[in-house]
Amino acid sequence: MVVLRRPILPLLLAATTVLGGCAYNADLGRDQLLIVKDENLAADGEKAWADTLRTTYTSKEPRRNARVRAVGQRVITAAGLGDRPWDYAVFLDESPNAFVLPGGHVGVTVGLLDMVDNDDQLAAVIGHEAGHVVAHHAAERASQETTSKILLGIAGAAAGGSDFGKLLKDHGDQAAKYGVLLPFSRKQELEADRLGVDFMQRAGYRPREAVQLWRKMQALDAGQGHASGGELSSTHPSDAMRISELERYLASRGW
Repeated sequence: MVVLRRPILPLLLAATTVLGGCAYNADLGRDQLLIVKDENLAADGEKAWADTLRTTYTSKEPRRNARVRAVGQRVITAAGLGDRPWDYAVFLDESPNAFVLPGGHVGVTVGLLDMVDNDDQLAAVIGHEAGHVVAHHAAERASQETTSKILLGIAGAAAGGSDFGKLLKDHGDQAAKYGVLLPFSRKQELEADRLGVDFMQRAGYRPREAVQLWRKMQALDAGQGHASGGELSSTHPSDAMRISELERYLASRGW
């Protein structure tokens, strides 16, 4: 007879809730664990947008803002997200970056605008970020993290005071991070890449420019001395992998 050191019933009930949270995402062609919904994260998104506007300078240059709005709205509409108004902002940050928040916000840095060669490459970045929204990746990540804690709690309760129980207590979070959460995040990035070029094509942009964009990013990373091959502890795939997977996908679509 095994005597549990703490009540396991609440954790088992939580696990049942977790297992019932799977939903099929047609855009991804796979099931997703979504015990956290996009609407649950909406308040966080609104706060993040407000905080960014408050703490980061924005460009008032009409041409840059009009460009981001025009390209962004075409991509957002192609992604099927045009059923609500969207806010656009150009941030005075030299790092090439962009983000799309589920609540309806698009941010692009001047560093990105200066780096891209054309609107197609700008559309590739915005399309990638919109892909995360369509794929419910933020909600999926939050659901995964919640699930890993619940399942580790169940395993720890079942193991009690054994050596395995101590191992879970000491290293369980790291095991979940490197064994599940980080690899899945890399998978999400590649999914967003594929969705992004789909949105580009629908919006009338050239999908192959996404490959040129990542080649530019690869050269930029190399120039700054960033390693692109060590993926074990990275949430993003290497630039070389992204380029290879994008080329494979574009060839499969005949683009």
